Amino acid sequence: MRYTELPRPVVEDIARLRRRIEHSGLPGKISDHNLLVGTWNIRQFGEIYPEWEENSGSPKRNQRALAYIVEIIRRLDVVAIQEVKRDLSGIRTLLEWLGPNWGLIVTDVTTGSAGNAERLGFVFDRRRVEPSGLAGEIVLSPSASGDPATQFARTPYAVGFIAANQRFVLLTSHIKYGSSSEERTPELLALASHVAHEMRDRAMEARTEEENIIVLGDFNIETRGDDPLFEAFTSTGLVVPDPLVHLRTTYGTVPKYYDQIAWFMEAFNLGFAGRAGTIDFSDALLPELTRRQLSYRVSDHLPLWVEFILDRSEEDMAVTLGLDPGMPDPLSTVADEI
Repeated sequence: MRYTELPRPVVEDIARLRRRIEHSGLPGKISDHNLLVGTWNIRQFGEIYPEWEENSGSPKRNQRALAYIVEIIRRLDVVAIQEVKRDLSGIRTLLEWLGPNWGLIVTDVTTGSAGNAERLGFVFDRRRVEPSGLAGEIVLSPSASGDPATQFARTPYAVGFIAANQRFVLLTSHIKYGSSSEERTPELLALASHVAHEMRDRAMEARTEEENIIVLGDFNIETRGDDPLFEAFTSTGLVVPDPLVHLRTTYGTVPKYYDQIAWFMEAFNLGFAGRAGTIDFSDALLPELTRRQLSYRVSDHLPLWVEFILDRSEEDMAVTLGLDPGMPDPLSTVADEI
C-alpha cells in the first residue's frame, strides 16, 4: 500500500489515526528489544468491497476502511484476529497491503450455528517474529467416567512463536455470547482450567514449549474486577495487566470489556514492559458515518496491545529509541502536513 497513491480523505483520516496511536502510548518497534502483541475482533472480517467509495449493498467494508486496519496492524508484531469469516479474500488483501514480510496463520471454519462460520487467525511481522512450529486447537478431555465433554462453540487456537530466541505461545479464543452472561461462564471456566492444568502445569513439569502462554481474544466479559465472568476467566491464575484492567474494549456508548490479554505471572519468562493499551479510532475515522455504520467498516471492537521486553540487559537504550531503522515510516509528507 503506497500512501502517496491514497485518496486525500483517506490520508487525512490516517493522519488523525496516527495521532490517536501516539496518544495510546504504543511504542515503536525496537529490534531485539521489545515485542508488541495485539488482539482485535474485526467485525465479520470477510469480503472487501474493491473500491474506495461506499458500497450501497454488501459488503460495507471497502478499501478505505481496510487502509485504516492496515495502519493499526502494521504497528504491532503479531495480532490475534477474531471473527475472520469463511471468505478469506479480505484478510488476504490485508496481508498483501502489509507487504511481503507479513505472514498469516488461520484456522478452518467453525461449524454449527453457534460457531457463526468464523475462523481465528494470527497476522505477524516475519522480520520480528516467526512461527515455532507449534499449533493446535483446544479440545476438552472426557470426564473421569468417560463421558464426552461439551466442546467450545468456537474452538480456541494456540500457535507458538519465536522472537529474538524467546519462545511463547499465543492462545486466542472467541467465547460464545449466548442469550445471557451466565451462558458464557462454562466456556470461560473450561478454557482457564485447560490452559492452567493441561498446558501451563505440564509445561512447567516437562519444560515443553508451552511455557510462556499468553491468552488473548474476545471473551465477552461485560466488566472487570468483581464481575463473575472476569473471576471465571482469572480463576486459575491468569492475570490481566493493570494498564488494561479499566480500559473499555468496544467503542459503543456503553463501555464493554469483552477483550482481554492475560498470562500466568509465576510461569512467564518474557518481561512485561509495563505498557499496554487500546487504540481508540472511533472519532478519528470516517466522521461522516454513525458509530454503528463505522462498526461495519472497521470494527465494533478496539484493538488491544501489550509490550514485552526481550532484551533485559542494562545497556544504554538511547540509541535504539524510536522505530526500527529497518522499518521506515511509510506515511507520506502530505499526511504530516494535515
